[in-house]
Amino acid sequence: MADSPRNSGARTGGARRRILESAARRFYLDGIAATGVDAITADAGVAKMSLYNNFASKSALVCASLEARHAEWLALYVRRARRAADPVTRTLAVFDAYLDQAALAPEPGYRGSALLNAAAELPLGDPGREIVRRHSAEVDGILAAGLRELTDRARAERVAQQLSYILHGALARSGLEADRRRLRDARTLALDLLTAL
Repeated sequence: MADSPRNSGARTGGARRRILESAARRFYLDGIAATGVDAITADAGVAKMSLYNNFASKSALVCASLEARHAEWLALYVRRARRAADPVTRTLAVFDAYLDQAALAPEPGYRGSALLNAAAELPLGDPGREIVRRHSAEVDGILAAGLRELTDRARAERVAQQLSYILHGALARSGLEADRRRLRDARTLALDLLTAL
C-alpha cells in the first residue's frame, strides 16, 4: 500500500492544494498540536473524507506541509542565487531566502520559522523532525559550498558552521520576539564574516 496515491502524496488537485495551504496556515498560527483536522477541513472548505483521501493521517499532512515549506524556501533561495553576481552574494542568498519567506508569513502573527516551530513541537523520532533536520543539513551544505568558492575547504566548513549558528539563532529569536529584524541583523553579521575572509 506504500505506493498508493493516498500514502505517497501523489494526488494532485484543488482540494489537496487547499488542504495543504490551510494546514500550513493553521499549523503556523496555532501550532500543530492545537490544530485538529476539523479546523483544517473547515478552513479549506472540504469534507474530512477529502483530507483522508489525500493524506493517510494528520502526521502525513504535517510531513507534506513541512516538505512544502522546505520547497518554498528552496525556490526562494534558487531565485536569489541565480541573480547573485558573486560567491558572497550567493552565500547571502541563504539569508535573503529566509527573509523572503518571512515576508510571506501572515500578518499579524509572525512567529518565526515554520520548520523550526514544527521541530520544537514534534517528539523525537517523528518523521516531521527528520524533514526539518534534512532542511537544515541542506542549508548548511549550501553555505559550505558557497564558502568553498571563497576560501580553503577547512576554513569554509568552519565559517559555514558559524553562519549556520548565526542563522538559526536569528530564526529562533525572530520567532520568539515576532520580529523579522533579527533575520536582517543575521544577514549583516554574515556579510561581516564574509568580508573578513
